[in-house]
Amino acid sequence: MKTDVLIIGAGPAGIFTAIEMLKKGTEKKIVIVEKGAAIEKRSCPKSKTQKCVNCKPYCHITTGFSGAGAFSDGKLSLSADVGGDLPNLIGFDKAQETIDYTDKIYLEFGADTHIEGLGNDNEVKEIRKRAIQAGLKLVDCPIRHLGTEKAQDIYYSIEQYLINHGVEIVFGCECKDLVIENGACIGAVISKDGKENETVFADDVIVATGRRGAEWLEHICAEHDVAHEPGTVDIGVRVEVRNEVMEQVNRVLYESKLIGYPKPFKNKVRTFCQNPGGFVSQENYDNNLAVVNGHSYKELKSNNTNLAILVSHNFNTPFNQPIAYAQKVGELANMLGAGHILVQRFGDILDGKRTWPKELAQSNLKPTLPDAVAGDITAAMPYRAMMNIINFIQALDHVVPGFASTETLLYSPELKFYSNRVKMDSDFNTSLKGLYCLGDSSGWTRGLMMASVMGVLLGRRLA
Repeated sequence: MKTDVLIIGAGPAGIFTAIEMLKKGTEKKIVIVEKGAAIEKRSCPKSKTQKCVNCKPYCHITTGFSGAGAFSDGKLSLSADVGGDLPNLIGFDKAQETIDYTDKIYLEFGADTHIEGLGNDNEVKEIRKRAIQAGLKLVDCPIRHLGTEKAQDIYYSIEQYLINHGVEIVFGCECKDLVIENGACIGAVISKDGKENETVFADDVIVATGRRGAEWLEHICAEHDVAHEPGTVDIGVRVEVRNEVMEQVNRVLYESKLIGYPKPFKNKVRTFCQNPGGFVSQENYDNNLAVVNGHSYKELKSNNTNLAILVSHNFNTPFNQPIAYAQKVGELANMLGAGHILVQRFGDILDGKRTWPKELAQSNLKPTLPDAVAGDITAAMPYRAMMNIINFIQALDHVVPGFASTETLLYSPELKFYSNRVKMDSDFNTSLKGLYCLGDSSGWTRGLMMASVMGVLLGRRLA
């Protein structure tokens, strides 16, 4: 097969590259290869089984058209202050301008016109004041909440738009390797439905494999000498509290993005992916690694709010395997939970004891992840990360009274795999001619909006 543009991965970065090329009137042939299924064929059986059945050959929550974005909480962060380090590469003003443009595309495909986190200036000032007193920084970012179920409708519309405008999308198609010749990327080796490998040649190859493909891209970069460097890896927990505890923050900000550097280690610790009335969920990776995440629907609501607390780890010479490090932490937590997500009450952590199912049953706070196993996450979490999390939660209690209560639930492991940072210039040129790496797997973005923005900018170049 020969094409002009080959996009590996149908997540936000890849599909927005194709959308922008079409909007610019491109006549180039675009082929997208995606390991998973079309959005209308993706479904998680857990709503019926009440437990993860470890779907094979891949987890439908993380893999398929639109990537993990279709089954996440579906939040678009509308500020360039949020979403990774892309502004450092292209400039803050350009990043914000492209966010505004990309947001309009989401609206064209049916995103909710309402924006969370606007207004309520006096109450925001009060929350910020408490954050400052606690040694934390509040980043108040406007949020467009798609909702887990509505996000799937939006991405289905995008999928059909691409197909109807001539983009060839090949599902069930795994990229095995890149084809390199004379210092340039000229194509990729793919396998459709596990069958014999074939080569697709292309003038431009775009790798946009998302967090799920971060480890694969790390190996590809090492094998083909694509300039890259170990970046940050995030290790943490998913915290769940009653909605009553988060009532003001949920109403005023919808998502509170708080950053701190707690003693004694002063690592960066932040909140991420807050889901008012949401549900804690499980995602599975290829190596049977189970990690925790959170969803928030437009219509279906729980009595709880969940959010991630992530500790950023930056490694120096000689260590250069941050993804593998995070996986080992996750594997240990999975081992203690017999393949399930671990959950523990915050008060039990402070008391130096594990949590028992009976104690969960007696609490005001009922877990929204029904098959989570009560246990001791401190037996798996590294000391440095655990101390950062404990101290951050206690600081956050000054901002949100009741957050550090005995009943507060901590789920483990919450891991973010975007640690391999591909070196590139402001036009996204890598060290190999014809190869571009976009989105969360590139190490430059974190989340739906910034990944989409990166796609839009490259789409303009290639159109």
